[in-house]
Amino acid sequence: MAEAARKKSATRRAEAHAASAPAHHDLDRVIHERVRLAIVSALAVNASLSFNDLKTLLRITDGNLSVHARRLEEAGYVECTKSFQGRMPRTRFRLTSAGRRALQRYLDHMEALIRVTRDR
Repeated sequence: MAEAARKKSATRRAEAHAASAPAHHDLDRVIHERVRLAIVSALAVNASLSFNDLKTLLRITDGNLSVHARRLEEAGYVECTKSFQGRMPRTRFRLTSAGRRALQRYLDHMEALIRVTRDR
């Protein structure tokens, strides 16, 4: 009988612990993708970066950067400015204040997940 009570108590504690943990489905899916997280992180520590700087830093293709940057821009997390230097197009990216807040929420969420996982 004592064994059953102990198991029931352990189950209740595990359920309470799980309920207090942040759910993985609450993650910002826009930022959670690996390349987009890398873009946002790079822009968080730089005032702005050119298309070529980001491409080189992240070691990704033009097309890959374009697709992911566009998704971040559509979400309002990144601002893209295009200009010409002579006849050469220049594209620069910067993190918006909404993007900075979204990154902070994402990092807070991940830290909470790590804490809960380590506490187990």
